[in-house]
Amino acid sequence: MKIAIYARQLAPANFPFLENFLKILEAGQHQITIYQSLLTQIRSLIKVPEGCKSFSSGSDIKGCTDFLCSIGGDGTILDTLSIVQDSGIPVLGINVGRLGFLSSVGAEEITGAIDSLEKGHYSLDKRSLLRLESNRSLFGEVNYALNELTIHKKDSSSMITINTYLNGEYLNSYWADGLIISTPTGSTGYSLSCGGPIVAPYSGNFVITPIAPHNLNVRPIVVSDQNVISLEVEGRSQYFLASLDSRSVTIDSSIELAVRKQDFTMNLVRFDNDNFLSTLRRKLNWGLDTRN
Repeated sequence: MKIAIYARQLAPANFPFLENFLKILEAGQHQITIYQSLLTQIRSLIKVPEGCKSFSSGSDIKGCTDFLCSIGGDGTILDTLSIVQDSGIPVLGINVGRLGFLSSVGAEEITGAIDSLEKGHYSLDKRSLLRLESNRSLFGEVNYALNELTIHKKDSSSMITINTYLNGEYLNSYWADGLIISTPTGSTGYSLSCGGPIVAPYSGNFVITPIAPHNLNVRPIVVSDQNVISLEVEGRSQYFLASLDSRSVTIDSSIELAVRKQDFTMNLVRFDNDNFLSTLRRKLNWGLDTRN
């Protein structure tokens, strides 16, 4: 197999795991490609197999990679979206962080995970994305997100107003600290922490969740992802913050925003013993009776 490895700056405590992971791949005679900044960090600290290649962008591995292994937490997986883009390269999340909701494989499970990949005992979890369109280029070519678009106040403690429309029809003016538009994948992230509902991955929806709304009767709403959601932002401050997953830019009230479903998906590797409902129970303690 041709395996690409991505990680942010790894903590020294994770070096033994990475060295062992590379030994497993080398023993299996797999072709290894490591993200350039990660390779620079580890080259003098751990043993790197001879013949390892490096990559610095998605174009370096597109069409010549079977799997991209993301080592870190869920934030690291969100980073990989800007690498795989529309290539369809399956992403295997290896959790060395804390919660690891999307990163389904623990560091201690890596031997079994590679064995399952070799035997083809896995499935691809095709997660829908949202795309942000605007009258100015805000995020370049990677104007899409796996989790959510967030509009948030920036330079003032005063709330902002986000006028929101569905297919051009007025929905509501949210007077709040901000607004989250999430995919089903993102429904278990920021949206959930702001009171939004959990939405199953293949439900075909967006969730619109206000952040600390002034009117307490304004609740999150679930709409079809066939809708185009348009946004107009205004407030006392001149500038606001727009975020796609972990990437943020500053905008002003002259920016016109629209959200729609992206026309391709992100492929996450899932093994036979792993699914959305079991992850909910295991990672979020969903439905767990904690009474003693």
